[in-house]
Amino acid sequence: MKALRIEMVHDLVCSWCPIGYANLQQALRNLSIEACINFLPYELNPDIGPKGEDIDDHLGRRNQWGQSKRNDYRTNLLAVAKQAGVCIDFSKRSRYYNSNKAHRLMHWCEGFNRQQAMNELMIDAYFKQGLDISNTQVLLDLVEQLGLDRSEGEQVLISNKINQQLLLKKQRVQKLKLPGVPAFIFNETTLVSGSSSVEYFEKTILNVTKKSA
Repeated sequence: MKALRIEMVHDLVCSWCPIGYANLQQALRNLSIEACINFLPYELNPDIGPKGEDIDDHLGRRNQWGQSKRNDYRTNLLAVAKQAGVCIDFSKRSRYYNSNKAHRLMHWCEGFNRQQAMNELMIDAYFKQGLDISNTQVLLDLVEQLGLDRSEGEQVLISNKINQQLLLKKQRVQKLKLPGVPAFIFNETTLVSGSSSVEYFEKTILNVTKKSA
């Protein structure tokens, strides 16, 4: 059987993306199946400025939610995150940030087969520590943690070539006409949208692997 190939469409500031990623990983562990996971960019808030935006303010403005609705949303999100084993610390993570630079690094890390490792560092930095992952120095610190070259990473953040390569990935994602993220493409044939349960991922993986057998 060929190795399972999974592409995850995500944004690095999307609250549901680390939940979907965690559930997918658990499903793979439960089934003792190894997979090659790569990531495709989806920027939820490409127009957010360098200082970011308060999450409550953003949700209220974008969705026209009052405080009660925002509280209910957060309570539900934290319950689902806890079940998935994902830490979202809203005492530290209080702002949305522009994720373009972070996606640039994710794209670059694909060349080293380190996208999953960088994704996990980003999740910890943003959702657990509340760090500004649009900040160049924060991102370069993550590059060093991953054991990659800081100066090369700095060039990635301003490279027009990298920007063009990222644009091609974005154009591919746009053709999928997704309702939101996360989304997962299995073996280039099966699309799952949303941060599905472990059980749902298990069923999907088994169906895909049967077709590939």
